Amino acid sequence: MSFRLFFNFECLKKYCRSWPASGEIDLLESRGNAELYDTDNINIGVEQVAQTLHFGPFHSMNGWEKTHFEQNSRRGEGYNKGFHLYQLEWTPDRIKFSVDNEPVAEVLPSNGGFWELAGFPSNLENPWRFAENAKMAPFDQKFYLLVGLAVGGTNSYFPDSATSPNTRKPWTNESPTAKRDFWNGREEWLRTWKGEDSALIIDYIRVWAI
Repeated sequence: MSFRLFFNFECLKKYCRSWPASGEIDLLESRGNAELYDTDNINIGVEQVAQTLHFGPFHSMNGWEKTHFEQNSRRGEGYNKGFHLYQLEWTPDRIKFSVDNEPVAEVLPSNGGFWELAGFPSNLENPWRFAENAKMAPFDQKFYLLVGLAVGGTNSYFPDSATSPNTRKPWTNESPTAKRDFWNGREEWLRTWKGEDSALIIDYIRVWAI
């Protein structure tokens, strides 16, 4: 899987909070499986990419579902068929994701910020309430921008219901031995990857401050 990336952002500050109160920007998330399908027969492997913001007061309280955006290529094409642009415009008022210059989603929080956007319970303490730019916090500071090509995991990114022709997912997300199950089934799972066609290849990363 090959990627071209560029970023355009403003308003950088010190990175200092614990995850996900510190926030996380996933410019690109994808699975490397050539043929991996959900229950609606949608290819969630190389034909799907996602862009996500993670944020919340603590690990088990994450508002990512409000800011998670998926996009599929045309059937049979896939994002592994050459380089693509995965783009982020980040200003003091909004965050906008694009792929190949086509807008995917724009996150424009109100004055209540990401806390209000997520709809967190009122009995929790907002960790960003004293931020200088509370509207954009925690995305009001310096960040690592993540690009991820996943092979497994137990956070449901690989649903147990996912199917691949002639191959079963060799672990379940709730298994107490998921890592061992993954390792023991590695040869079967590896067949769902098509060598370098499923590799993470980055041509360039460009960042502009305006």
